[in-house]
Amino acid sequence: MRATQSLHEHGQSLWLDNITRDMLDSGKIQRYIDEYAVTGLTSNPSIFDKAVSSGSYDDAIRARAAAGQSDEDLFFELAVEDLRRAADLFLPVHERTDGVDGWVSLEVSPLLAYDTAGTVAAARELHTRAGRRNLFIKIPGTAEGLTAVTECVASGVPVNVTLLFSADHYRAAADAYLTGVERRVERGLDPAVGSVASVFMSRWDVAVADEVPEDLRDRLGLAVGQDTYRAYRSLLDSDRVQRAENAGVRMQRLLWASTRTKDPSASDTLYVHGLAAPFTVDTMPDATLEAFHDHGEVGDPMPADGGDCDRVLARFAEADVDVGALAARLQSDGAAAFTASWNDLMARVSEQRAALV
Repeated sequence: MRATQSLHEHGQSLWLDNITRDMLDSGKIQRYIDEYAVTGLTSNPSIFDKAVSSGSYDDAIRARAAAGQSDEDLFFELAVEDLRRAADLFLPVHERTDGVDGWVSLEVSPLLAYDTAGTVAAARELHTRAGRRNLFIKIPGTAEGLTAVTECVASGVPVNVTLLFSADHYRAAADAYLTGVERRVERGLDPAVGSVASVFMSRWDVAVADEVPEDLRDRLGLAVGQDTYRAYRSLLDSDRVQRAENAGVRMQRLLWASTRTKDPSASDTLYVHGLAAPFTVDTMPDATLEAFHDHGEVGDPMPADGGDCDRVLARFAEADVDVGALAARLQSDGAAAFTASWNDLMARVSEQRAALV
């Protein structure tokens, strides 16, 4: 049995962190579903920027170039078309798992990261426009974004809470989600609104690579992951979640994001085998997925009690790494990077449509 299938059999969902029109047209995504046990998909502005720059959207842009749309509206029209097709590919998984799996994700504009009202309006509009029940709207886990998460979930919009980096960030995202579904329970509405909380991994180790002893290299991300998984399992066992599930709530799942190994000297599947755990999701780019399918190994699942994460995190504290402060910085830097990618994407769309008119 291939490692990807084995991981799936152990209860973890594998999602692809990529989408292009070429991948849809060529059948590559369907092949990942059929042969790699992939059961979902995520997207972001950087992914679409690379796809648009490849020229694979030239015909679609040319057909719409003179329609008078803004660059943003044109982009979302293209992205929604792709994600509808992807959602349809994963619909059998979604139906077979009764809505637990088989999701795809579309992100609101990163320019709205600190704009609650704008995020809520955009999320509702995009979800309605897409018209697919297995489509998440990605909302960043900033303070303003979390307020938007509660509002969106309360109105029935499935949400992928992104840009989370720590156990504290995860707890805040879970609270925002639970508050939203609890409001639905109070109003007599169906509280089974899908959601995942996406915690970014590899950026931790990049951030401290030049600041810690060699024996701590590439260990911070996994330690934070263990700490976050402990918080997740503790919350799943809490009275609050048990009451919510008794009322029909489908609990938000924990998702591992940014799982491509950045250190060329480390294992290319470091953040896959190190984060294996049931009732979680690991979303990975093509190269990481291919590597794990080819030579990955599935060992013991992550311990629910956090394993040795307290000891490892204490070592980082001794090395003057303030994990709480670094988490805040990584989230802020991540929001800024997403905005830069968005601006690059809008410039790319503008240049492409001007050249094709």
